[in-house]
Amino acid sequence: MPFQRRCWQAFLEGRSGLVQVPTGSGKTYAAVMGPIAELLAAAQDQGTISAPPVSAESPAQGEAKRTGGAAGEGRGKKGKQAQTGTGGLGINLLILTPLRALSRDLALAIREPIEAMGWPLRVGLRNGDTPSTERSRQLKAPPEILITTPESLALLLSGPHAERLFSGLRAVVIDEWHELLGSKRGSQAELCLGWLRRLQPELRTWAISATIGNLEEAARAAVGTDREPDIISAALERSTSIRSLLPEAIDGFPWAGHLGLRMHEVLVGALDPGISTLLFTNTRNQAERWFQCLRWACPEMEGALALHHSAIDRAEREAIEAGVKEGSIRWVVCTSSLDLGVDFQPVERVVQIGSAKNLARLLQRSGRSAHRPGGCSEVLFLPTNALELLEVSAMRRGLAAGLVEHRTPPQAPLDVLLQHLTGLACGPGFEPELEWETVRRCWNFRELSRADWDWCLRFLEHGGDCLGAYPRFRKLEREPAPVTPFRYRVKEPAIARLHRLQIGTITADRAVTVRYVRGAVLGHVEEMFVSRLKPGDTFFFAGRGLEFVRLREMTAQVKASSKKSSTVPAWAGGQLSLSDLLSHHLRQELSRCAAGQLDSPELLALAPLLDRQSDLSRIPGPGELLVEVCRSREGSHLYAYPFEGRFVHEGIGFLWAWRLARHQRGTITVSVNDYGFELLAPRGYPFAELFKQHGEALLAGEDLLDDLAMAINLSELCRRRFRAIAQVAGLVNNGYPGKGKSGSQLQISAALLFDVFNRHEPDNRLLAQARTEVLREQLEVERIAAALERLRAATVVLELPPRPGPLAFPLLAERLNNRMSNESVLERLARLRADAERAEGL
Repeated sequence: MPFQRRCWQAFLEGRSGLVQVPTGSGKTYAAVMGPIAELLAAAQDQGTISAPPVSAESPAQGEAKRTGGAAGEGRGKKGKQAQTGTGGLGINLLILTPLRALSRDLALAIREPIEAMGWPLRVGLRNGDTPSTERSRQLKAPPEILITTPESLALLLSGPHAERLFSGLRAVVIDEWHELLGSKRGSQAELCLGWLRRLQPELRTWAISATIGNLEEAARAAVGTDREPDIISAALERSTSIRSLLPEAIDGFPWAGHLGLRMHEVLVGALDPGISTLLFTNTRNQAERWFQCLRWACPEMEGALALHHSAIDRAEREAIEAGVKEGSIRWVVCTSSLDLGVDFQPVERVVQIGSAKNLARLLQRSGRSAHRPGGCSEVLFLPTNALELLEVSAMRRGLAAGLVEHRTPPQAPLDVLLQHLTGLACGPGFEPELEWETVRRCWNFRELSRADWDWCLRFLEHGGDCLGAYPRFRKLEREPAPVTPFRYRVKEPAIARLHRLQIGTITADRAVTVRYVRGAVLGHVEEMFVSRLKPGDTFFFAGRGLEFVRLREMTAQVKASSKKSSTVPAWAGGQLSLSDLLSHHLRQELSRCAAGQLDSPELLALAPLLDRQSDLSRIPGPGELLVEVCRSREGSHLYAYPFEGRFVHEGIGFLWAWRLARHQRGTITVSVNDYGFELLAPRGYPFAELFKQHGEALLAGEDLLDDLAMAINLSELCRRRFRAIAQVAGLVNNGYPGKGKSGSQLQISAALLFDVFNRHEPDNRLLAQARTEVLREQLEVERIAAALERLRAATVVLELPPRPGPLAFPLLAERLNNRMSNESVLERLARLRADAERAEGL
C-alpha cells in the first residue's frame, strides 16, 4: 500500500507521527515494518546476523524451535533461555496496546512475516496475564520486540532494570491510540514515553488510529512537544452498510419490552447460522441478557453461540476468540471487549443492539466485519426503543459525511503524575529538575505550572501540609550524588512493593471473583452486586445459571443451577450518552421530521409515532425548544427536549429544578434520557405559570457553576470522584493479593482523607482536581453552558398536552425503572399505555 511505504520512509528518515486509515487496511504493518527493517539492518552491520537461516523445516516450525513456542520467549530442552535473536540488543521496538486481547492478536500478526522470512527476532508479550516465570525471563533476556499495555510499561519503569531494558530502544508504536487518548491511561502512556525519550533522544513514536476527529492534537500527544509529527492517511474505499431491523408496526408508544428483548424474534429471523456474526451491546448486563435470550430462542446454536465481555475469565475469552477465528463459534454476543483491532477475518456481519451513541464507536465496531482492505462492513441495527431509529438515521448521514468525534485528553492530571513519579523513584530514581523538563515535554502536561510541580514533590516527600506525621505518605527520599544533583528514590521496600501492586489508572468498584465451589474461575463481578445476595439466591453470569453459596476472601463461591433467574450482575459505568456530534445530527433528523421529510427507512417507520406526537403536542422544528406541561395522577409534569444527551440533560434538569424551587417551593424529581428530561412535582405545582414568568432565567448562563453546585450537591460528587483520584495517586490502596480491602474500607479511607484535606489543607491540588473532573467529565459543564447558549437563541414553544406524548413516554419508563414496586416495569408501562389508549378512545 502507498501509505505503508510513506510510513516506512518517514520512519527511516527519523520522523515520528500518526497513521490513520480505515480498519483492516494494514496499519499495523505500516507502523512496525520500518522499525523491523532498521533492526535487521543494524544487526547485520554488527555481524550478529548475516542472512536468514536456511532450514528444511517450514519457517513456522523453525521459529517455534528457536523460540520455544507461542510466547516468543522460548526455552531449550532443559528449560534454559534459547540463545537466539539479534545478539542481545535488548528491547528495540515497543508496542503499546489498550487491550490484552489486542496484544495477542498483534503478536500473531507480527510473528507471521518474521516466521515466514526466518528472521531471528523474538516477540514477547507482557501484561497482566503474563506468568511470573515469563516476566522473569524477559528481564534476563529481553525480546527485541515487546508488546505491552500502559500499565505494564509503567510497572517496568518502576523496576531496577528499567534503564538497561530500554537502553537500545529505537521505536515505540501505539496501537488504537484513540482508545487511550481520551483517558488517564493516555496520560500515563505520555509520561512513560517522555521518560523513554529522555533516555533515548532519537526515539521515534508512531501512533495508529482508525477513528479520531482531532488528528493534529492526537498526533502531538503521541510524539511530544519537541518534534513536528507527520500525519499519514489514505483515502481508501471502505464502505459501511447499515440496515435497521424494524418491528412490524410502531405505534405511539416508543418504549415497550425490557432492553428491546421483545424484538428477539426479528433478530433471530435476520441471523444466519452460516454467517459469522458479532452482536455488540453497550453494557455487560445487556450482553448477559441477550445471550440468555438467544440461547433459549436458538437451542440448535448450542456450542456455536458464545458470550464475551471483560468480566469473564481470561481463559474462556481466549477460547472464544480462537473459536471465532477457526469458525467453530458462529455468533458472539459481546461488548466493547471486542471493539478494537482484534483480527476476526471470518466475521462477515456485525449486529449493534441499541444505539452505539457515538459515530466513532459504531465505525469501530462495524470494522470488525469484512476486516480486510476494500471490504464492505455490514451492520444490522436492532433498536431497543423506537426513538433510537432517529439515532441510527442520524448516524448513517454522519458517517456518509465522513464525520468522527474528537477525543479530548485530560489536561495534566496530577494523580497520574504522582503515581508516575513514585514509580520512577521505585526504579531508577529521578532528578527533579531534569524530570520537570521531561514532563513538560509531554503534550498534555506542557502547561503544568511550576507551583503544581513543586506541590507534587512536597506532597510525595513530606506528605504535604497534613500527612507528614505518617511515614507511609512520605514516600520519596533524597539520595545525594557525588557530582550530579540529588535524586529522589523510594528506599522503603514495603512502600515500593505496595506501589507496584497498585499501578494503573482504571478504578472501579472492588471486583469479586466468581468461582465454582470445586472448580474453575468464571470471572468477576462488582462487590456491590454480591453484597445483595443471600445463600441460595440464583443469578445468570458468563452464560450460566448459578446459585450463590458463600463469600470468602473476596471470592463468591457458586454452584451450577438449573433454576430460572432474571437476575444479572450490573456493573458501574454502564450508561452511555450521545456524543456532541451525534446530538447535532439528531436534531437535524428531528427537523426533517417536523418538515415532513421522511427520507430514510427509519424515519418512514416512525411515521405513526410522529403523527401521534403532532396530534398531542408538536414536533420541534429547526431552532425550537419544545417544553410540555401536563398533569396526571402522579402529579404535575414538565418535559423539555433539548436533544443534547443524557449527561447534559442531567445537569440542566437539576439546574431547572433548583431555579424553579427558588420561586415556588416543592419537591421536584428529575428523570433524564438522551432526548430530554422530566421534572415531576406534586399535583397543583404551577409549572406552566412559572415557565411563562421565569423561562429566560431558567436558561441563563450567569451563576451557572454556583447554581449547579447547589442543585446537585457538588461537594458529594467531588467526594465520590476523590476516591478514584486517591487510588491513582497512591493515597489509598487495594491491599496485598489475598488480603484485599473491601470497597467500603476504601471508601472510608478516601472519605477520611477528603475531610482532612478540606479541613486542614483546602488548597490541596487533588481536591481541586476532583472538582474539575466532576464539572468537566461527569457534568460536562462546558457542554451544558454551550447547550444553554443555544437554547437561549432558540424559540421556546410551550405546549399543554392532555397527557404525556410519545417523546415523554421513554422518560416515564426511565423513572419507573428506578422506583421500587411489586409490579414489574413492563407491567407498569402496559398499564400506562392502556390508560392512554382509553383516554384517546382507541
